[in-house]
Parts: sequence; structure tokens; C-alpha cells
Amino acid sequence: MQYKNNSTRFGALSIGLHWLMALLMVAVYASIELRELFERGTELRNAFKHWHFMLGLSVFFLMWLRLALKVTQTTPAIAPELPRYQMLLSKVVHGLLYLLMILMPIGGWLILSGEGKVIPFFGLELPALIAPDKALAHDIEDIHQTFGQIGYGLIALHAFAALAHHYFFKDNTLARMLPQRD
Repeated sequence: MQYKNNSTRFGALSIGLHWLMALLMVAVYASIELRELFERGTELRNAFKHWHFMLGLSVFFLMWLRLALKVTQTTPAIAPELPRYQMLLSKVVHGLLYLLMILMPIGGWLILSGEGKVIPFFGLELPALIAPDKALAHDIEDIHQTFGQIGYGLIALHAFAALAHHYFFKDNTLARMLPQRD
């Protein structure tokens, strides 16, 4: 498999990064949902929150690599070519997903900063982005939770569209992002 994208397929780097980020997103959402199974203050609940923070920040940092690849490499063509409205919808959904993967971790970082808590990142402590302000942190947390719910819908729409293109429209939208079978 080629390392870089070409006119018909994504390269190994783009494919690997896409699926790594998909797994990270599943883990970010799972960790925050699974924490609810445990009582407040318990070690397991705190561990799930801790992993939510670190995995969310991982998404944030990897997103910049993803954007760099997007602007420096070609995007493989979809065959057969999509109608204009589908291309527009695709660009809108991808743009919203990219915003989600940038703004949500920043929101989490702001929440922890506003609460005066440590911002953990795999043994490191990242600097606070704002001074402690619990009221502001609470407001940001409300927004963060709302956009987290919107994220579920965007991710589901993205997955549904990929499957619909593969099974119903019979184009190469999904196949371009799957590892090539030799």
C-alpha cells in the first residue's frame, strides 16, 4: 500500500490516521458515558474521566496532523462522481466533524482550567488556558455537553453516509478509506 494519497485511493498514513481517530472518538465517548456506571468520587469513575480528558486531547493534537495531510495531499476522486448536493453535504459534515474534533477538546481544557484542576496528558500537566472561574467553567461545560450530543449525530451521519455510498450508491467513497486488499 502506498504511503501517500493518489488520485484513486487514500494512502496508508491518511487511512491509518482516520481509523485511529475513529477509535479515539469511540473511546472518548465511551469513557465519559461509562463513568456514569460508578458513584461520584470512586476511583473507577475518576479513571474514566481522566481517560476522557487525555483521549480528547489526543484527538485535538492528532487533528492538526490530519489537517496538514488534508492540505498537502490530494483527495482521491469518488467514482462515479457524486451529484453537487452530495459533495456539498459531504464537505459540510466533514467540516463540522473537524470543528468538533478541535473545539471539543479545547472546551474540555477550558473546563478543567476554569475549575482550577490539573490538565492531564499522559504524565504531563498541560498549562491552564484561563484563570480559575467556576461559573465560566460551568457555562462552558453546558456548551461542551450540548455539542457532545450533536457529535453523536454527526458521527452517526458520517458512518451512515459511508455505508450508504458503499451498499446503495455503489461508489468508491468507503473503499477509498479502507486498507487495500492485495
